[in-house]
Amino acid sequence: MSQPILKEHSLKEVKKKREFPHIYFMLAIIIGVMTIATYLVPAGTYDRVQGDDGREMIDPTSYTELESSPVSLLGMLKAVPQGMVEAAPVIFFTFVIGGVFVTLRSAGVIELGVGKIAKSFSHKPKLLIPVFMFTFALIACFIGTPELAIVYVPVIMPLMLSLGYDRVTAAAISLCGTIAGFTAALTNPFTVGTAQMVAGLPLYSGMIYRIICFLIIIIIGIAYVMRYAEKTRTKPKDVIKSHTLKSNVTNRQKVAGIVTALFFIGMIAGVILYRWDMVTLGGYFIAMGIIPALIVGMGSKEIAESFNEGFRGVLVGAMVCGIARAVAVVMNEGQIMDTIVYGISTVISQLPESVTVIGMLITQSLFNFFVPSGSGQALIMMPIMAPLADLVGITRQTAILAFQFGDGFSNILFPTSGYFMATLAIAGVGWNRWVKFILPLFLLWMSAGAILLVVANLIGWY
Repeated sequence: MSQPILKEHSLKEVKKKREFPHIYFMLAIIIGVMTIATYLVPAGTYDRVQGDDGREMIDPTSYTELESSPVSLLGMLKAVPQGMVEAAPVIFFTFVIGGVFVTLRSAGVIELGVGKIAKSFSHKPKLLIPVFMFTFALIACFIGTPELAIVYVPVIMPLMLSLGYDRVTAAAISLCGTIAGFTAALTNPFTVGTAQMVAGLPLYSGMIYRIICFLIIIIIGIAYVMRYAEKTRTKPKDVIKSHTLKSNVTNRQKVAGIVTALFFIGMIAGVILYRWDMVTLGGYFIAMGIIPALIVGMGSKEIAESFNEGFRGVLVGAMVCGIARAVAVVMNEGQIMDTIVYGISTVISQLPESVTVIGMLITQSLFNFFVPSGSGQALIMMPIMAPLADLVGITRQTAILAFQFGDGFSNILFPTSGYFMATLAIAGVGWNRWVKFILPLFLLWMSAGAILLVVANLIGWY
């Protein structure tokens, strides 16, 4: 009788050994490695100058070495709360989104919208995937703000689950659709606009080739997500139909649903017309959660507890945003960020012209691990990459596209990307599970990006 017990015990041990490390542990290792790097990598800095739009950018000819300033053990530990402080807008926004959508679900507003859409698409549910992904991509390619993926996930999650798809599918629709548009952006002011301004190119020039890139990237993304979604879909259609046709909707819920829809329209207008930041959006979403809940008759205690339930659901994702930020804090404290930029540019300048553009793509992707901010990366890297492109015979437009691809694709792979980790937390998808799903698509997108960059270089795109 002891043999089966021993066998079961050994299987559990093997499973435990193969278990993927917790994201906190992984980030702690990265922070530790960066701390050690401050002792090994020379400190250095570029002079900061004011750009035409008043924002600070680097002078690419001004790199100088500094006296070493390694980060101490206490400094490393301090970097985590400091990262929390710097990432506060993302952390707060994550908590708010979690709270708001649990409150709207408690009010029956989410189910109202889910029921109507699910009923309309119950016979062809897979059509929702290209519709949602293309819509999210289109918004991102014009206005940027990939952080809206945080908002999309809780909206579409109940719908996708009711139609038999899993949580990864819902997260993929939001993240992959948004990133496809953000990466191959047409008028994204945070990446294309900033990079072209720094490079001295006409604003939003090179539109035709960017449209081609956008279509190729979103088609690859949609095809990949649809293939995964159909392979993992489990709920039978007859169950879906019976589930979606159930409705006991009150007049109050209908009014609350209309008010919620108006809130969404107002959010889009605020982002496009007034460039609302995360703090402003956070305040706006608090009202979006409370007002519909009051309309359906929820009491103050019920609303508060719904928010608390939402906060608990996204706690890990919110914490990861701050812990991941500590990586950049350590690098800045040890003054090795600029040294890394200088080293990268030196290596790229030595590459043959035919592979320089691929080197730029890989470089931008790796650098995005440390600076997961489109506009921030543009202001750091483009003052170096633009003149470097001139030296090696690559058009500045192509160098900007390499920056876009490198910055964009890796945003839904690296755990240092705050909004990405927050979106996974809201979706209830672990990072390790996500990596298994996204890695093939990431490689496909990177390969497509490399080909598009080589073509742009060959045709002398400007």
